[in-house]
Amino acid sequence: MTVSIQPHPTESTDANTPKRLALVASKGTLDQAYPPLILATTAVSLGWEVGIYFTFYGLDILHKDRFEKLKVASLANPAGPLQVPNIVGAIPGATALATKTMKRWMANSAMPTVPEFIDMARDLNVTFFACATTMGIMNVTETDLIDGCDIAGAAAFLDYAATADVQLFI
Repeated sequence: MTVSIQPHPTESTDANTPKRLALVASKGTLDQAYPPLILATTAVSLGWEVGIYFTFYGLDILHKDRFEKLKVASLANPAGPLQVPNIVGAIPGATALATKTMKRWMANSAMPTVPEFIDMARDLNVTFFACATTMGIMNVTETDLIDGCDIAGAAAFLDYAATADVQLFI
């Protein structure tokens, strides 16, 4: 079935004005790192301008020492890669097994890793906004972040998002 989506009456139909996507990434687990990166790279490939605001635990996706070590919790994650009762998810090694399972799923689907997605997004000029307030709260410095991040407060990101055609909180 083919679905045709018509522009909203207030939406710009000027072909010379790219659409803008503003994403908020608030979670720093492996399973929550993929959605904003997939949406961002897809939107850019469609010619959109994209910015992702990484706040609270989402800041781990930009952290040099953490972005390659993101995990999936098996405990209290009923939709996670391991469908087990919480008591089993609490057993040592369950998180490692859930993380390994998800990484295997992604590899079997020919999906890029999170570091590969980050590199693609940067190469495609996705703007990475690191939340200045979160950085202060969590004692993260600019040198802790991967290259290519803009540090922005909530007001600066809200200005960016106010002119976006699509805003999503993930």
